[in-house]
Amino acid sequence: MARAIRVLVVDDSALVRSILCQGLSADPGIEVVGTAPDPYIARDKILELQPDVLTLDVEMPRMDGVAFLRKLMPQYPIPIVMVSSLTQRGKQITMEALEAGAVDFVAKPTSNVATGLNGMLMELRSKVKIASTANVSHWKGKRPLTAATNTTTSSLAESTDKVIAIGASTGGTEAIRRVIETFPANTPGTVIVQHMPAGFTKMFSDRLNQLCQMQVKEAEHGDRVRTGLILIAPGGKQMQVIRSGGFYQIALGGEEKVSGHCPSVDVMMHSVAKHVGANAVAAMLTGMGQDGAAGMLAMRQAGSRCIAQDEASSVVFGMPKVAFEKGGAERLVPLEKISTTLLSLITEKK
Repeated sequence: MARAIRVLVVDDSALVRSILCQGLSADPGIEVVGTAPDPYIARDKILELQPDVLTLDVEMPRMDGVAFLRKLMPQYPIPIVMVSSLTQRGKQITMEALEAGAVDFVAKPTSNVATGLNGMLMELRSKVKIASTANVSHWKGKRPLTAATNTTTSSLAESTDKVIAIGASTGGTEAIRRVIETFPANTPGTVIVQHMPAGFTKMFSDRLNQLCQMQVKEAEHGDRVRTGLILIAPGGKQMQVIRSGGFYQIALGGEEKVSGHCPSVDVMMHSVAKHVGANAVAAMLTGMGQDGAAGMLAMRQAGSRCIAQDEASSVVFGMPKVAFEKGGAERLVPLEKISTTLLSLITEKK
């Protein structure tokens, strides 16, 4: 009898790793010899287990799958099948994965998961078998493909999670509630800065969590910005959104005031401009002063779509007014239409 094909499964989701392991092991000709949650652990397991084939996700923490491919193939050529919701036919990220040395790709089902899963696992078993016969030795010693790194980042940005950013101050607690309680449960990850002292943001988050279809919580360092979750900046700490490999995370740090506040809308929106760019939409709600105007302008310049609450529905028409006058906000929108406008702009981004 021929030896079973030894497979290492690399995916940051424990649930996905379990599904892929079971699905691959259903074929007696395939043996899953190990799993890894990120490329750094995968590298060690490749050396330890010497698998015949690797299945690799694109969206992972610390290093995305395509960047890992570029580093791995010149040093340790191994047949790799990409398994990701991003690897759909014709997607730029798919082409980059194939150019970096992947043998083939399988798309995770994004809709009708129950039906799509069996078909995807059948396809994966077939492609793993084909990949095991592939000769990838010509990759050995090749110069790593680094020139396209920026392209990969932009391709991921076109494909990965969308982000909604909201800033508010005076009158904002009620305005925020009215906006987010109408968000459906599958709304993209939302980050909010409301000027509020330490201690109060936890109570505010817990209250909103009882009223909203999405989960609402006070942000913690390292939280992933993901679909279905609203993260509120804790009072007394600056909050940023950063990219980690293939997805976005919260970074908390610094207690100094910026634009007169901690947390500051400017700090949060500048980080969204830098790390999320055209993948984000934003709203500036009622509030005194001009915190967030510069950050929203940076978002707009980075390709984000941005709006602000109009004067008639604002308790204090300060922050929205300055954001609009400085060119960050594209237009002024009544409070009752902020939610639907943000959701339509997100849909346009897709």
